[in-house]
Amino acid sequence: MNLMEKEKLIAEQAVKLETASAEEIIAFAVETFPNITFACSFGSEDVVLVDLLQKVSPKTDIFYLDTDYHFKETYQTRDVLAERYNIDFVRVSPLLTPEQQTEQHGPELWTVDPTNCCNIRKVEPLTRILSQYDAWITGIRRDQAPTRANAKKIEYDVKFGLVKFNPIADWTSEDVWNYIRDNNVFYNPLHDQNYPSIGCEHCTRQVMPGEDPRAGRWSGFEKTECGLHK
Repeated sequence: MNLMEKEKLIAEQAVKLETASAEEIIAFAVETFPNITFACSFGSEDVVLVDLLQKVSPKTDIFYLDTDYHFKETYQTRDVLAERYNIDFVRVSPLLTPEQQTEQHGPELWTVDPTNCCNIRKVEPLTRILSQYDAWITGIRRDQAPTRANAKKIEYDVKFGLVKFNPIADWTSEDVWNYIRDNNVFYNPLHDQNYPSIGCEHCTRQVMPGEDPRAGRWSGFEKTECGLHK
C-alpha cells in the first residue's frame, strides 16, 4: 500500500472510526495493517491496551523503549504482564549506554538538556523500531495534555512515516481506571503513589493535589512531551 492509498484509506475511515469502540479500532488496525506494532510504556493506558490486544489480536508485536532509567516498578509491571499474558515484549534500547552518554554529553544530561536526553534514549530508538512497520498503536488520550487534544483515532504519522492508531483517544481517565478494575488488569504500583504519568525515574516526580496530571514530568522545564508524539 503506497502513501496515497494510505492517506485515502485514513480519510475514508477517520469519521467512521471516531464512533467505534477500542476493540473495533484494534480489529480494523490489525486486519488492515498486519505489519503493525504497539508501543507500550506500561502506564495505565497501555496496560489497558495490552489486555485489549490479547483479546483481539494476541500475536501482534508489542515493544517498549528501555531507556535504562525506568523505575523498578515499571520493570515489575512489564514482568507481571509478560507472565500473565505469556507475552515476549520486544525490548528496544538506545544506541548509547548510560556510560557512553555520560562520556559524550556529560553526567546527568536530563538535568541540563532533557530534550536531547529524550532524543537519544526515546526518539531515536522509536524511529529505528517503527521503520520496520507499516502502522503503530498508541495509548494516548486527548485529555492527557493540550498537545494531544486533537489526536484522531486513526491518523498519518508524518514524523515517523506510518499510520498511527489511538484506540482510546476519546477515553477519560475514569474510563481507563474503570476498565482496569472491571477486568482485573495489573498496573504500575506507582499510580497509587500520586504518579498519574510515569516516565524515566530522573524526570518524573509525584503530582500534588490540584496539579495537572502531567505536572510531574520534566518538572522545572518548559517541556511536556518527550518527542514521541507530535
